[in-house]
Amino acid sequence: MLEFASTTNTLLLWAAIGYLVGSIPFGMILARVMGLGNLRDIGSGNIGATNVLRTGSKKAALLTLLLDGGKGAVVVILAHKLAAIDAAQVAALSVMIGHCFPVWLGFRGGKGVATFLGLLYALAWPVGIAACLTWLATAAVFRYSSLAALVAAASTLVWSIVLDEPQIFIMCSCLMALIFWRHAGNIRRLAAGEESKIGQK
Repeated sequence: MLEFASTTNTLLLWAAIGYLVGSIPFGMILARVMGLGNLRDIGSGNIGATNVLRTGSKKAALLTLLLDGGKGAVVVILAHKLAAIDAAQVAALSVMIGHCFPVWLGFRGGKGVATFLGLLYALAWPVGIAACLTWLATAAVFRYSSLAALVAAASTLVWSIVLDEPQIFIMCSCLMALIFWRHAGNIRRLAAGEESKIGQK
């Protein structure tokens, strides 16, 4: 039985830590350091791995994917070990908000897919792996990164029950809602048949 035992101050602390770490724009930093240009002027203008890939650098895209996913996982693992599961979940949501709405970039951040998957893996690794496999399968079949993200996010509601991880169901619901919100434009383009496929500039 998992215990939700953190104090209010502890929860606020991990919320702040989660937001600050989540708001680190690794995609933009790597693009600048590696001389790939300003991501705001490339492709969709997004700061995530999919748009970094549009610079032509697979290395930068992979590093962005790993760092964006890793930052969430590290914070959640630390919050869980140093506090409790409730602090880990608060940290997870805060990391996601920080990534999507970083104060350093005028609250115009990424769409949170890599961060979302990293958070899931840290919160409940079976669900994280299932969501990653769902993303890969959808992307392989349809070649749309955004569609893969939407399907993977929605699938976590099923995976959390099937894989006996009910303690993260509400968190999965919140993260899924944020993923869908951040992909509102992509959903419109998918419906209109105008969405760019993976690897398409």
